Amino acid sequence: MEAAQLKAKIISNKQLKCNYWHLEFDSGIIAKNALAGQFIEIKVNNGIDPLLRRPISIHSVSGTKVKLIYEVIGKGTQILSERKPGDFLDVIGPLGNGFEYKWLTKKLDNRKTILVAGGMGVAPLVFLAGKIKFYRPLVLIGARKKEQVLCSQEFKALGCKVVTATDDGSLGFKGRVTDLLKGFLSENQKTGKPEHIYACGPQPMLKAVVQISCENNIASQLSLETHMACGFGACLGCVVSTKSGYKRVCKDGPVFMGKELIW
Repeated sequence: MEAAQLKAKIISNKQLKCNYWHLEFDSGIIAKNALAGQFIEIKVNNGIDPLLRRPISIHSVSGTKVKLIYEVIGKGTQILSERKPGDFLDVIGPLGNGFEYKWLTKKLDNRKTILVAGGMGVAPLVFLAGKIKFYRPLVLIGARKKEQVLCSQEFKALGCKVVTATDDGSLGFKGRVTDLLKGFLSENQKTGKPEHIYACGPQPMLKAVVQISCENNIASQLSLETHMACGFGACLGCVVSTKSGYKRVCKDGPVFMGKELIW
């Protein structure tokens, strides 16, 4: 289905912790058609400043409610954080391509699917975890410090096992989440390798996930984080290099097979 542009009523817009916010709006059309891994484009106010919309991953849906998590890092997201319940947002979505998971082995053993999230990369992976909870995926969450670890309780509520890594060691494993991934694969060689790795986070993390997955002959899908000005592939401002040429993150992604990307 084509993306819809509509006015969506804000249900709630609350600060989670630090600069992270949770926004919920009502849209039956987007909620019905959204796929895990897709995003929406939001016009943060009614004027022309800022001019460009802000792309935000769909965090989850419930009934007609669409939930987002975003970080206040600039003028646009600061304005968004000031919007109140009852306000209407000009939104376009759902946009892009989502994660593919319907071909996962139905007799898949527990913990054979791994989700790797870095920072705000947790947002689309919660949506995905809800779709594949039958497989009880292992979720590895990485952040700089414990205050920046998000959504661990949401993953656990879906039946996922969650392991965290922080750069400063303030919560869980001390080090990068990709080191945690390496350790898990090494420790579980005898019980069989995972069938698939899904990841979202900063580019260096995603590059490392691809390297690790290729070394272990495991398929991977990545949701790329980048600036997407239009959301329709018209401006060509979000292209990435792949083995089949340049691709637009907003139109051809944001989800790509890891082995197809050229870093």
